[in-house]
Amino acid sequence: MVTRTVDLRSDTVTKPTETMRAAMATADVDDDVLCHDPTALRLETEMARITGKEAALFVPSGTMGNLISVLVHCDIRGSEVVLGNNSHIHIYENGGISTIGGVHPRTVKNNEDGTMDIDLIEAAIRDPRGALVYPITRLICLENTHANSGGKCLSVEYTDQVGELAKKHGLKLHIDGARIFNASVALGIPVHRLLQAADSASICLSKGLGAPVGSVIVGSNSFIAKAKILRKTLGGGMRQVGILCAAAIVAIQENVGKLEGDHKNAKVLAEGLNKIKGIRVDAASVETNIFYFDIEESSKHTAESLSKYLQQRGILVMLEGPSRVRIVLHHQISESDVQYTLSCFQQALTGVPDQNGI
Repeated sequence: MVTRTVDLRSDTVTKPTETMRAAMATADVDDDVLCHDPTALRLETEMARITGKEAALFVPSGTMGNLISVLVHCDIRGSEVVLGNNSHIHIYENGGISTIGGVHPRTVKNNEDGTMDIDLIEAAIRDPRGALVYPITRLICLENTHANSGGKCLSVEYTDQVGELAKKHGLKLHIDGARIFNASVALGIPVHRLLQAADSASICLSKGLGAPVGSVIVGSNSFIAKAKILRKTLGGGMRQVGILCAAAIVAIQENVGKLEGDHKNAKVLAEGLNKIKGIRVDAASVETNIFYFDIEESSKHTAESLSKYLQQRGILVMLEGPSRVRIVLHHQISESDVQYTLSCFQQALTGVPDQNGI
């Protein structure tokens, strides 16, 4: 019988801490649709300060946050957004920008580090003189950290370059900053500096920060005023939302400081896995709390069979293909959990437990 669970599927799986639950139980609340919930206002004010933007807005999810942001910037149907072909907005958000907003995605190849080549971004921007036949480019989207690239961080220099390119062509820049705090900790650069070139950003509270629900979008006062209307249109206008915002405030206060430990544990786990025969990990490239590994053809396991073996021992991972697996660390994964996980992998792939064996 499995008595231990090590959930490495995502950093979205964290459970609210006792401090969060207490804050939720005692939260001061009112009607947020009427802009009177004091705890929501407190969270939004703090997030605006942290990000260096004029205003912020709590939304139920990062997907809604990105959708609202794109629709505010691309307020004419048939507008076009330039974004990465391997970005979260393009791959994992149900095509909402096009199906709901009538916004056309123009994709540019993401490099292994999550960036897109500046010259390719510029080449993707439509010439306004072709508006009779082309969509009109209005927005560029970046993602920091870039999840599908293994949690890679976009540098300030790169983001500033894209921001200057956007200004040159009269475009807006939105950053999907679901894990921007991870990037900030890994790079040693404040969040507001990483977002300085952006007109808007969406920041997840329920990933690395560990809150149970929600994201915040940030931008100018006029941007947020329009975003509030769209949030209501999309069904995201909630009432006593301070109950959720209270947990998010605790997450910001208590868990940002734990992200460095998440990154360290990810590095230790990646390096340990890379020493096990049958697994291939680029451990040197691990920057934050996410990495991928590949199962070599010589291994007796596929990704699916390995996942089932691990699950029987309480270890949960996410499959990304027949031989590819994703691992995500979070603040509820301890150093002991990492060593236990390595023990289980060792036994699964070699049949020999290591010194930390089961």
